Amino acid sequence: MKIKYLILVFLFTLSLSIQGTENNYQVVSPDGNVTLKVFLKNNKIHYQMDWLGKKMIETSTLEYFEVGADVIVNNHKVSDVDTHWEAVWGQQKKMRDHYQELELSISSNNTSSRFLARVYNEGVAFRFILDKGNKPKEVSWNCSYSTQHQSKFYLPNGEKEPLGPISLEELDVAQNKTAKRGKKVALHIPLVVATPENLFMAIFESDLYEAKGFQTMKIAADLKTNAIVSKNKATTTEAELTSPWRVILVGKTMGDLIVNNVAINLATPNKIENSDWVKPGKSLWDWRVHGYKAKDGFTYGINNESYYRFIDFAAENNIEYFLIDDAWYTDVNPGNIEMSEKLDLAKVITYAKKKGVAIFLYYDRRKGDYGDEKLFEHYKSLGVKGIKYGFMGNKADFTRDAIKLSAESNLLIDFHDGPVPLAGVTRTYPNAITREFCHAQQDSKKAFTPKTFVRMALINAIQGPLDMNNGIFDISGVNAKEREKGPRKPNSLFTTVTAEAARTLIVFSGLVVLPDAPEAYAAKQDLFEFIKKMPVGKWDESKVLHSKIDGYISTARRHGEEWFIGSVHVNGGVLEIPLDFLEENKKYAITYYEDTAQTNSKTNAEAYQVRTSTVNKGDIVKAKMVAGGGHCMWIKPMD
Repeated sequence: MKIKYLILVFLFTLSLSIQGTENNYQVVSPDGNVTLKVFLKNNKIHYQMDWLGKKMIETSTLEYFEVGADVIVNNHKVSDVDTHWEAVWGQQKKMRDHYQELELSISSNNTSSRFLARVYNEGVAFRFILDKGNKPKEVSWNCSYSTQHQSKFYLPNGEKEPLGPISLEELDVAQNKTAKRGKKVALHIPLVVATPENLFMAIFESDLYEAKGFQTMKIAADLKTNAIVSKNKATTTEAELTSPWRVILVGKTMGDLIVNNVAINLATPNKIENSDWVKPGKSLWDWRVHGYKAKDGFTYGINNESYYRFIDFAAENNIEYFLIDDAWYTDVNPGNIEMSEKLDLAKVITYAKKKGVAIFLYYDRRKGDYGDEKLFEHYKSLGVKGIKYGFMGNKADFTRDAIKLSAESNLLIDFHDGPVPLAGVTRTYPNAITREFCHAQQDSKKAFTPKTFVRMALINAIQGPLDMNNGIFDISGVNAKEREKGPRKPNSLFTTVTAEAARTLIVFSGLVVLPDAPEAYAAKQDLFEFIKKMPVGKWDESKVLHSKIDGYISTARRHGEEWFIGSVHVNGGVLEIPLDFLEENKKYAITYYEDTAQTNSKTNAEAYQVRTSTVNKGDIVKAKMVAGGGHCMWIKPMD
């Protein structure tokens, strides 16, 4: 009897042990450096994340269904996935999607679902899918991120300089304090975390486009749990419901986060059956040139003659697009857009077609609502290639519809004025060519400073392409307020012309919108060569060689066998750039575009020099820059 009793106790204990094991799961990245532990605690899903032997995320929660609902894990499986795909355009052409995935079959309150966790070499991601059938009327997708004590945080701040470095306690103060108008300071994604060991994470989401019914995730500091928390809500139907992916990227530098491919790998594959018409490129833009007076006496304005000049220069310099901003129309009613009497738009579009230049047209609803269901068809009938859509803000449902409708009319779309970040959408709908999820050059009351640029290039750019309007060549004219639309305060734009050229490469976008007059670029044609030769968006490979918040950033991008490298420095200094990415036993021609000893971002911003030389793999270039200055290189194999 005693033996039987011991056997029963042993079997009961073994049963509990197995049950506990089934509720504790470990998933590891392909390189073995990222470890994710997912487990049930008090009938709730929890997780921990380690990277390089460091505890990056302490025990944290993952909740969906109704808040506080208990969950039961019915089944699980772990899969190793390694696939390849090609991007229509992007920072990298050939993509590898390599991860280990945990899938849990879960039930809660008579609702069944699947929970997915993917572990990459560069981070982790979580998503849930509610099965068809009855479910709560509203579900919440709540995650917490218990970061290391004494971590510091950085995050976008609309058109203002990004916030940081701030502690969790300071983040709590920021989200609760009131501004002059009595509004709370909103916290935006991506949230960048700097650990005490000087490792970095980015917290945001991907594939929001596919998560119908969900709005952009909101983040907050929670001092009760000493964690960052994120929330999404969605109303449900009987149909299957898919959440956005919660993403945590990891990097040894902040620059590593910008060229991290996890978010785009997580996105739904291309939904455009034939996307050959989607062409990234450069664009001239009329908005900042109004009032510019050329040396021949011509003054730019809203008229055909001005636009012909833009188009001629674009055609002569292999610039694919010309963007006409909101002055082309005066009034909008359902199904009708009243065009400005100052120009004949049809003639401009016809002229551009003859020259091989495509047109973008601006639109927003401040002058009336045409109706989005017919808007994009109307734009297509005008013979234009793209739409710049302004002042719709962070509205996910509207943005999803606008992207899909524009694609159906073979139109590229550029969202402005605080849009939905929508990380990864360029894979799903590559016609979503760029967006102004940043402080665009010369916007707002304060000028765009070197420090603000570096911060946005390292923080805002994590979510995807940015339309920042870099590339001012007539800096003295802008500072003298010789334009109708420039910084409100004269002599407040601190930059150098080489820094402006470098910025057009550093900030990734499918549409690089150049804000200056054709004559400003023609006057510095040898420097403009760097921009002219860049194959925007058609990159085979991208690297961030140096990065330091409030310090500098240096980015290299390859197309074929050619490399383009752009660097900027807030305080001035020298960055050593090893050319170890070049091929062995091959000689390269290199063109340098540089600040000079006389260059000064405040008093002599347009001084620069262009020189050529040869280099080989392993050479080290010392890129010297003044405060607020820049440095560019174009490297190509010698024949």
